[in-house]
Amino acid sequence: MYRTVSGILIFFVLISCKKDDEKIHPSKTDITESVYSSVTIQPDSLYQVFAAVSGILDKNLVEEGDLVKKGDPLLQIINNSPKLNTENAKLSLQLARRNYEGNAAILRSIQDEIDAAKLKLTNDSINYYRQKNLWEQKIGSKAEFEGKKLAYELSSNSLKLLKIRYEQTKNELETQLRQAENNYKASLINTEDFTVNSTIDGKVYSLLKNQGEIVTNREPLATVGNDYKFIIEMLADEVDIVKIEIGQPVLLTLDAYGDKVFKAKVSKIYPKKDERNQTFTVEALFEEGPEVLYPGLSGEANIIVGQKKQVLAIPRQYVTEDNKVKTEDGMVKIKPGLQNLDSVEVLSGITAETWIYKPEE
Repeated sequence: MYRTVSGILIFFVLISCKKDDEKIHPSKTDITESVYSSVTIQPDSLYQVFAAVSGILDKNLVEEGDLVKKGDPLLQIINNSPKLNTENAKLSLQLARRNYEGNAAILRSIQDEIDAAKLKLTNDSINYYRQKNLWEQKIGSKAEFEGKKLAYELSSNSLKLLKIRYEQTKNELETQLRQAENNYKASLINTEDFTVNSTIDGKVYSLLKNQGEIVTNREPLATVGNDYKFIIEMLADEVDIVKIEIGQPVLLTLDAYGDKVFKAKVSKIYPKKDERNQTFTVEALFEEGPEVLYPGLSGEANIIVGQKKQVLAIPRQYVTEDNKVKTEDGMVKIKPGLQNLDSVEVLSGITAETWIYKPEE
């Protein structure tokens, strides 16, 4: 009987000790909240090079790793069609210019007709007014007078129509000449487009086509980017993106550099969500980066979204999913602040003197 009572007492003492061990007071501590992200390193201004035209790659004018200046030629494409188009456009331009300006121009032919019509009008006018004077003196027949009058009016109308035709033809030929000039200029531009040039100062990171391969304007031919400035690309979950702001500090590690920590700052937040993985792209720039970097280096980062000193905090495992803690007076709801993997800041609900207990699992 004595042993049984003693065993029961020892059991209750152990339970009491265990409960006392699991109850704590909130404490004052520094707390940092961060957002975790995977990291990929990319050169700044990295872009894919496309050709404006289709053809066959004659040769790559650079090699991977070469430094280039803006405007430097990268690739040469060959295609006979643009050359033929240029020749045809040149011939059309020459014809249009001859028609508008040459000795055998269409306008000169119409002008000759106008000059002849003026002579005829002058002659008909003299005959008409002579016959008119005679008719007013009752000399001659009415039919003869009306015939001279009709000839004069027809000559006058014919001259007017020729002048109208001259202006219309002139406008049409001038328009054709301008169109031919524009077509010729466009064909020259297309010929120039067969040399693909760099749009930035930087480095050639990849060449994607070999000599002799078919090239279209929908396939990238190379990638070019900055040779000294690199961007840190991070993927943030949609739950965390609202906490991230431009200028926030970033601590990151790269697989190539082991446990060494580098500092950076958030420089850009892309507003469009990637629906495939439900993430947003965030960019950062190194403050203290490694001397050697390559495109595609990977690692991990923590974006510091909040820091406070000497705040009231409790261990994270003491808080339930609905932000409640177990106290001597039962479950109490708290207002959380900054949070990390270990601690939760308490803004209201309990004080530093409140005993809290670890919730039962």
